[in-house]
Amino acid sequence: MKEVKSPKRPLIYYYLIVMVILLLFNMLAVPWITEHQIKEVDYGTFISMTENGEVGKAEIQEQDNRILFTDKDETTIYKTAMVNDPDLTARLYAADVKFYGVEIEQTSLLVQILAWVLPLVIFIGIGQLMSKKLMEKAGGTNSMMFNMGKSNAKVYVKSSDGIKFSDVAGEDEAKENLQEIVDYLHDPSKYREIGASMPKGVLLVGPPGTGKTLLAKAVAGESNVPFFSMSGSEFVEMFVGMGASKVRDLFRQAKEKAPCIVFIDEIDAIGGKRDGRVGGNDEREQTLNQLLTEMDGFEGNTGVIILAATNRPESLDPALTRPGRFDRRVPVELPDLKGREEILKVHARKVKIAEDVDFNKIARMASGASGAELANIVNEAALRAVRQGRRFATQADLEESIEVVIAGYQKKNAIMSDHEKRIVAYHEIGHALVAAKQTNSAPVQKITIVPRTSGALGYTMQVEEGNHYLMNKEELENKIATYTGGRAAEEVVFGSVTTGASNDIEQATKLARAMITRYGMSDAFDMVAMETVTNQYLGGDTSLACSPETQTLIDKKVVELVKQQHDKAVRILTENREKLDELAGFLYEKETITGEEFMAILEG
Repeated sequence: MKEVKSPKRPLIYYYLIVMVILLLFNMLAVPWITEHQIKEVDYGTFISMTENGEVGKAEIQEQDNRILFTDKDETTIYKTAMVNDPDLTARLYAADVKFYGVEIEQTSLLVQILAWVLPLVIFIGIGQLMSKKLMEKAGGTNSMMFNMGKSNAKVYVKSSDGIKFSDVAGEDEAKENLQEIVDYLHDPSKYREIGASMPKGVLLVGPPGTGKTLLAKAVAGESNVPFFSMSGSEFVEMFVGMGASKVRDLFRQAKEKAPCIVFIDEIDAIGGKRDGRVGGNDEREQTLNQLLTEMDGFEGNTGVIILAATNRPESLDPALTRPGRFDRRVPVELPDLKGREEILKVHARKVKIAEDVDFNKIARMASGASGAELANIVNEAALRAVRQGRRFATQADLEESIEVVIAGYQKKNAIMSDHEKRIVAYHEIGHALVAAKQTNSAPVQKITIVPRTSGALGYTMQVEEGNHYLMNKEELENKIATYTGGRAAEEVVFGSVTTGASNDIEQATKLARAMITRYGMSDAFDMVAMETVTNQYLGGDTSLACSPETQTLIDKKVVELVKQQHDKAVRILTENREKLDELAGFLYEKETITGEEFMAILEG
């Protein structure tokens, strides 16, 4: 899409404004300041200072009937009124005072007014002329001072190189929902014929980076209609009422250019729930009220479709999400295996890729990645190929780029001691061995003990064979056991523990607590939810909804569950101690081994 930008004022316009301000300052402020720096004294003080030799210079201004004089050091200026004093000249001569008279020429009032007003008229006229020329180039639209109350929405018009649905992969269900909107904008008559009307608003919800904004632009690109884009935070202003004015202006422009699409990104910035507290953000609430009014006031045939995106749908006001305003909610979730593969292929069109690249394998290795992360993976692979002097990215580049996105770049200057390196080798093999000996664990893809910039001294990559939507209790327990496998290997081999298992402990505890408080996998609480999830798409923060006594019992059950799986990991490693030593020794020498090499030694 091609953005239509409003013309900017030329630099000379602001120079003229500054010149006018300086002119006014020189004509009005400087004389006033100078006048107030002169001390006024009586004539007797002037005579006494003259006789005492305290006067340096004197200026006799007969026209103004006053005398200006300075002290001996000429640092202070005094003034006094003139009186009929025939001996004044003799006194000044006797005191050795430098003096002279000034006769001010009488200037007419008209000339004085012209001297002040004429430069202002000239500068204002030049500014108005230039402004008029710019407005004519911009189409003659009127603008408010400093654009206050204007929506400042980015307007995109029809463009041959706009984003299409073919540029968006991995979200087939969302595209199918939005295709109906495109079809309506192309041919609304067939919908009116049967009596159907299009949703007034479509709300795109999902985690960050899944392509909500991209989908909105694709709808505009497919529809070939004007596309207004604005962020929710741009409506919130310091002045109360400006946000509501921007909403009115945005919808006025949209109705003028109908049929069109209005896209409001991060709508939760203005669409949050109104809690009724005194002293709240009145500006935000006024903006929300105006938005509700504008959306409710639309007629069925205006041809204006409202798209909005958010990753906090639970925080939106119910009046905004009700049918009649946002009639349809389109989830834009993280892509599945097939979706990840398609997204990788879309982004691979923009770079040179080797013909033997297995996108399915890359997609399996990038489990849980969003569309933005997959785009970053392809770009990192291309950058790596350039660094190594190749003209195209290979399978190895893509696999390494996944590790870069997950754990950061390799730390080439990080040198571990032999003892630490051996501990890390046993730690990572402990994870892999426990995972391999449990039937429902994902197969090991890669094990490395090369330090990364994220702080990881090593990691074990497990890859799911296909899509996995549900996990039973046994699978979750096996996953906890795998998390504890690294610490268990340290205990079995070295008889001591290190700080390297901190992240494993955190993940195991989080999973065990979810099993007990949210998944109903504990006999103590049956199917009672003890914890609720907030911000589902932004990290999934949780909050307990139970008594302190129940919280104590939950903590006890979590400790029991993790300890049970920790003991299981120790038992598995003890029973396979020979393989543990052999695999750890091989990893110590090679630093990085593949899943095939790991399984060959384990089964050999």
